[in-house]
Amino acid sequence: MLTVHPQFITDKAGNKISVVLSVKEYEALMEELEELEDIRLYDEAKASDEPSIPIDEAFKLLDAKRAK
Repeated sequence: MLTVHPQFITDKAGNKISVVLSVKEYEALMEELEELEDIRLYDEAKASDEPSIPIDEAFKLLDAKRAK
């Protein structure tokens, strides 16, 4: 589980307007977001009716396309 210790910047009325995180926490948060995006894309691909191919075959097709 990701643990963050945010610090808030407030305006004169005390309303939170910005958040400050350490670089370590920011990078961990970005990694989590990237992983969630990968999961979302995987779920989207599984739900589609498009045919799929094995990854090795996909790499061969990409290599052949790049060679042209």
